[in-house]
Amino acid sequence: MMQCGLTLTSFLERAGKLFPKVEIVSRHPDNSIHRCTYSDLYRRARALGAGLQQAGIQKGDRVATLMWNHSSHLEAYFGIPVVGGVIHTLNLRLHPDELAYIANHAEDRWLIIDDVLLPLFEKFAEKVKFERVIVVPFGGCPVASKYEDYESLLQTDAAPVYAKLDENDAVAMCYTSGTTGKPKGVVYSHRAIVLHSLSASLPDNFAISRMDSVMPAMSMFHANAWGVPHAAVMNGSKLVFPGPNLQPEALLDLLSVERVTATGAVPTVWLGVIDCLERDPGRWKLMEGLRIFVAGSAAPESLFRRFDKFGVTVIQPWGMTETTPIATTCTLKPEMASWSEDRKYEVRAKQGLPSPLVEMRAVGDDCEIPWDGVTFGELQVRGPFIAASYYNLPAEQSKWTPDGWLRTGDVVTIDPEGYVKITDRTKDLIKSGGEWISSVDLENALVGHPAIREAAVIAVPHLKWQERPLACVVLKNGSQVSKEELRAFLCQRFAKWQLPDDFVVVDELPHTSTGKLLKSQLRQRFQDWSWAD
Repeated sequence: MMQCGLTLTSFLERAGKLFPKVEIVSRHPDNSIHRCTYSDLYRRARALGAGLQQAGIQKGDRVATLMWNHSSHLEAYFGIPVVGGVIHTLNLRLHPDELAYIANHAEDRWLIIDDVLLPLFEKFAEKVKFERVIVVPFGGCPVASKYEDYESLLQTDAAPVYAKLDENDAVAMCYTSGTTGKPKGVVYSHRAIVLHSLSASLPDNFAISRMDSVMPAMSMFHANAWGVPHAAVMNGSKLVFPGPNLQPEALLDLLSVERVTATGAVPTVWLGVIDCLERDPGRWKLMEGLRIFVAGSAAPESLFRRFDKFGVTVIQPWGMTETTPIATTCTLKPEMASWSEDRKYEVRAKQGLPSPLVEMRAVGDDCEIPWDGVTFGELQVRGPFIAASYYNLPAEQSKWTPDGWLRTGDVVTIDPEGYVKITDRTKDLIKSGGEWISSVDLENALVGHPAIREAAVIAVPHLKWQERPLACVVLKNGSQVSKEELRAFLCQRFAKWQLPDDFVVVDELPHTSTGKLLKSQLRQRFQDWSWAD
């Protein structure tokens, strides 16, 4: 059999030759709408590659991007790798000092940046050693002389010389959120991204096809936007990029006007969207069968129920930066069609079944736990698109077992059907009187209350019970609720000993740059909490 490597070069060639008229829609930082096609993507990504070659790019060179979700970022997704470079997407929501650390640790050679993000770059420019800074102009003003103009770089008559790539060569880099120590770099190979794109496109996962209009509302600077742009280009799907404006009404406008059939983002984004839909249900006409992928943190069961009323299907996957990233997806098995609605919602709110090519197990007390839906264990995964190490951090190799299992740090149960349910991060579980309490289950239940917009439950030290749960809640505008009401609401689903001992109303909850609850800040804030008898 002919040996042909799995590389992103084939994706770009396929898109340009088979789907030249397919549209790519971008909302720019100034909220203007830009339209182009896969033919334009093919031409401009190749021109970017040729320009980088003329500038002296070598195989393996890291080219950083500091960009929002739009078509120029997609050009970098392909133009850099086809000439042997490695695209390193920088998380623009991080502190400037973190960005400087990451760029230096990754040994980034060049930077491509949106002009609207130059003020952010200038806060750490003196701490990094980029040879060239290439600016994508949006504001209509000329690029400052100390930088290079992206459009000028693309003005070349030369064709790129595609690099001689092995499918195991590096193609992209992303750093973890840094919730436990400094961010850690994950390197993705061509093979990993190709296999992940195929896996994510399968009907029982994201079911992405050429019939779809796909809107990646998840960040392109984090874990390759969950692999959605790569899968969309591979399949020839229409793409819609929302730029920096993720306000509910703005997203709903794009979903409606561009007839989007598949989209995704973290739960906080969709909680705002469903609130907006419920306030003005007749304003937007959404596509029948619209699929919303929700990940980053566990989605509450109430979110599935609320969107179902509008004919919109919420699908919950799970993954990490280290897993390329989608490792499980929750879609129902055929035999579940006859189950009660409540039982089906219970399953849909889990993280689902492992994706094809992903092996899964959960380990507790040094042995694999039974698949009984009750026993807790740490989730471990391995497979051809699961990372085997961090970039240039040999001391972190203990994250992997000697036989290649990635220790995820997520505590889960696995039911007899094989569905994973994340009950907590290992560091977020609450141990009270020798019994474990899941903060995630309590949070998801609290968000189901009509007065609660967001909730976080943390462990706070207790003299008698070692730890007890404290609930921090954000109320919806104009809402009020008493502690007694919340206890009564939770009593419908939890034993008394599992309930939070107290409830605190806060204006907002802290989040990581990727939208996850930052419970370490809450634990620090409430570490001296005084429990009432």
